[in-house]
Amino acid sequence: MSNPYQSLMKAGWVTLGLLTGLALLVIVLHELQIVNAWQLPLQPVLAFLSCGSMACFITAGMMKRTPVTVSSSPRPYRWRRRLLYFSIFLLISINASTYLAAYALTHVRGPGQWGIGLPKPTHIRTPEERGLSYTTHRLPIDSSGWLEVWHIPADEASSKGTVVLFPGNRSTKDRQLIGPAQSFSKLGYDSLLVDYQGVGGSSGYTTTVGMREAKDVVVAVDALPSLKLPPPVIVYGVSMGSAAILNAIATQNLQPDAVIIELPFARFIDAVRSRLRYHQIPPFPLAELLVFWGGVQHGVNGFSHNPVEFARAIQCPTLVMQGQQDPWTTVAEVKTLFQQITAPKQLVIASDGGHHQLIGIDRALWETNLSHFLQSINADRES
Repeated sequence: MSNPYQSLMKAGWVTLGLLTGLALLVIVLHELQIVNAWQLPLQPVLAFLSCGSMACFITAGMMKRTPVTVSSSPRPYRWRRRLLYFSIFLLISINASTYLAAYALTHVRGPGQWGIGLPKPTHIRTPEERGLSYTTHRLPIDSSGWLEVWHIPADEASSKGTVVLFPGNRSTKDRQLIGPAQSFSKLGYDSLLVDYQGVGGSSGYTTTVGMREAKDVVVAVDALPSLKLPPPVIVYGVSMGSAAILNAIATQNLQPDAVIIELPFARFIDAVRSRLRYHQIPPFPLAELLVFWGGVQHGVNGFSHNPVEFARAIQCPTLVMQGQQDPWTTVAEVKTLFQQITAPKQLVIASDGGHHQLIGIDRALWETNLSHFLQSINADRES
């Protein structure tokens, strides 16, 4: 009769070997451009193999009760046992720490709440401080959820259309959207400034970096008729807001009349890697684990959250703006995304810009490009 301990150890090593071999094979094939690793359903396979090997080792360790004696060659046995325990500890600690990190990065806490996650971002100013009149509305999502939005009317008596604005990750409509809305208002457009779920005045305490937020984009755009805001409809997003807009166009059948995106990332996994490198943290395998565990927690697939692929679905005029010095996303990545857009398009690269809105670095340049883009939209609609 076979020894259960030995059988479990063999199964654990075989499973771990399969996991390592599969990972190396996929990396090599991806680097040789034979396969696109991002399009393969690897997450459940890798999760099954890693959890399976861990379970085998832990169970085997619990079953082993053989005492260590001089006659049983203690040194090799102790070395193997220590290696086993160290491997188990390493697997558990890495996965546990990245699970908690993913939770902290995608959850916020309300006032007075305790737990993992940063405090929920709140408003620190209103449009009135810029001399803008506004009204506040709540757009229902379901029986318990809503989006809070601000409507800033156009300066002109007859509006030329409506711009729906979306902020970046962990930001609110007052921090990133009042300045752009002021420019849109001067150019004759109504503005609708949106807080995603989990920030500002909207409900919720989670963020998924543009994945579930794509539905928030659709909710806001679908509410325009009830708010009596006129077409054409233009959507504007910053960083994560750009990703949410492109996701909504590709997966939620959003069909705006024009798109303006600033500081987009091309692939979510690359965005995570760049942030880890910026903080001098080795990206592999932490980036993959953060994306994996974040997806498990929220029921989404972060490995398929790739605006560079969503961009192919755009069917309307698009303006893309990017900073030359952006530490998170390279100009080459943005140009690759830009090339995927088959509709009429414009690309603006600010030489002095980082991961900051161009309006805060060179407002004249921002408004000039914005004005030209909006004029081209109006000319196309009138022709």
